[in-house]
Amino acid sequence: MAHCVGCNLDPMVLLLVGTMTITPRATTATSTQAKFFDYASAANPLQKGLISAIPYRSFSASFFDESGTALQPLDLSADLHCEGPATGPSLCGNFIRLEQGALRTNADATSQLFFVARGHGQTEACGQVFHWGEGDTFVLPAGGEAVHSSEARAGLYWVHDAPLLRYLGVSTVKPVFEPCFYSHQDARAELDAIASNPRGANANRVSVLLGNDAFPQTRTVTHTLWAMLGILPAGQVQRPHRHQSIALDFAVACQPGCYTMIGTDLDENGMIRNGHREDWVAGAAFVTPPGYWHSHHNESGADAYVLPIQDAGLHTYLRTLDIAFSSRGRGDAGALSNTP
Repeated sequence: MAHCVGCNLDPMVLLLVGTMTITPRATTATSTQAKFFDYASAANPLQKGLISAIPYRSFSASFFDESGTALQPLDLSADLHCEGPATGPSLCGNFIRLEQGALRTNADATSQLFFVARGHGQTEACGQVFHWGEGDTFVLPAGGEAVHSSEARAGLYWVHDAPLLRYLGVSTVKPVFEPCFYSHQDARAELDAIASNPRGANANRVSVLLGNDAFPQTRTVTHTLWAMLGILPAGQVQRPHRHQSIALDFAVACQPGCYTMIGTDLDENGMIRNGHREDWVAGAAFVTPPGYWHSHHNESGADAYVLPIQDAGLHTYLRTLDIAFSSRGRGDAGALSNTP
């Protein structure tokens, strides 16, 4: 069989000339698990009820008053139709109670956040020892098996992203940040400075965000998690905002009369229409579903504090957070803003 090099072709490309036998193209049958859907029936599975909505749910602080050292996953996997434990599609919240003892925690997760709800103690993890007290926060990377202990009674709020990894069918390979500790004293000092500044005090949320210099683009506590310590001053309302990240909110300190309104629609004044009311109880946690408007209200006589933990580190990196704020006045698109 003769061949020649095509004039306009790369010299390595040969044009075959002559007679050759063409065999029928081999074909592969469609796999039995393959499905075909029209666009209208599959473009929005949530609206069609094919995928479950994330429910409103709260978790009682009474766990911390019970006896014995124990761990309680805040598990909504049955509602979410996913492998558990999971509080949301990507996050799992947990309550930890220590009573003159120790507890080992381990999760196949890229990020773990621990907030000290009560008491004092220490945690050994990643070759370090963290001595903590009420209000402190620390985060551990992949491989962060930890042993928590206290000589008295103590309580921790633990959130990690293991549900996300399970859904992706992956396991952690290496840590991408170092363990990081945030003292309550320093966080409160930063928050007080923000609250005393007119610009900070008039923001949609009066809060300090916990960041890590390993993530300068997202300014988040880890590459998947986002956390803030917020103050809800006595007698104030923090107007609605929404974002596409789920929030696992923890009521740090409050008196009766503090609550969050959650809903999907705004009225003519830019406030939530026909919303779900979630009353705050110190030491309790509740879920704010992604994409839902939510506003905070303090009708008590004392300042209140809240710690929302979200998967907004991941959403911010993916450019899908889509946070929006309701302005005073009409609740239509013209009264919405992306500026807090």
